[in-house]
Amino acid sequence: MKILGYVYRVVSNFAFLALVYYSLNFMEKYQHRAIIAILVLVYASMRGVSALRSFYFFQKIERLELEARRLAGVAGEAGAAASRRHVVSDVAVLRRDGEMKSYIDLFFLAMVVLICIAKIVTN
Repeated sequence: MKILGYVYRVVSNFAFLALVYYSLNFMEKYQHRAIIAILVLVYASMRGVSALRSFYFFQKIERLELEARRLAGVAGEAGAAASRRHVVSDVAVLRRDGEMKSYIDLFFLAMVVLICIAKIVTN
């Protein structure tokens, strides 16, 4: 499932990149192309801010993981500590997967921004 999540992110972001590329290449008038590029830049900046905010969220989750591991070690209950460790390790895996998906999103958004800026600058 983890690999399918990555593949979905790459395919959907690549489809968005291709849509932006082809829509900007087939616009004949500079004004229309610039308006579309600026609108896509606004959308990409909103998605970029959202991805960067998710890194802040993942950082907070990482702190909670460390605190939960510390408390599980202090508690010393055998059955409860094992179940807590399992939950903490599951959360750690989900956090790392979310970070990787955010990196994928940011990579493709950077490519979209480069394409839009190139189409605005060139005539």
